[in-house]
Amino acid sequence: MRATFRMISVAGLAGLLVACAAQEMPEASEGAALYVENCAMCHGAAGRGNGELAREIRAESGRAPVDLTMIARSNGGDFPRAQVLSYIDGYTRGRLPGQDMPEFGLLLEGPTVPLDTGDGVLSPVPRPLAALMVYLESIQR
Repeated sequence: MRATFRMISVAGLAGLLVACAAQEMPEASEGAALYVENCAMCHGAAGRGNGELAREIRAESGRAPVDLTMIARSNGGDFPRAQVLSYIDGYTRGRLPGQDMPEFGLLLEGPTVPLDTGDGVLSPVPRPLAALMVYLESIQR
């Protein structure tokens, strides 16, 4: 019975890897469309924290939206993929002081793509979330 369970587990894992591998990583342009729909109103069209709601956010919280083009520079020149994914999807919500971002549950839906988050291990990440992360990585200055 134990051997059967292991075979099912291995088969299930193999199926997940095949399904994930069939998806290619999204291009930055796919993430750009998601950015315009979900992020630009606060972070601005160019990601510099100056969206149309920035003044209102600053008045309410005392902080402006983050300049998303400076993420890598703020992290010693490296773009922290896992940290960015966690921040967007709300995984770190409640642990960081002053985190005012809304939750983006719809970005968590959809097929997954294999993504190296910086540790050399591929993890299945919902394609829309990966697309947004790829776009943010592309606008670093």
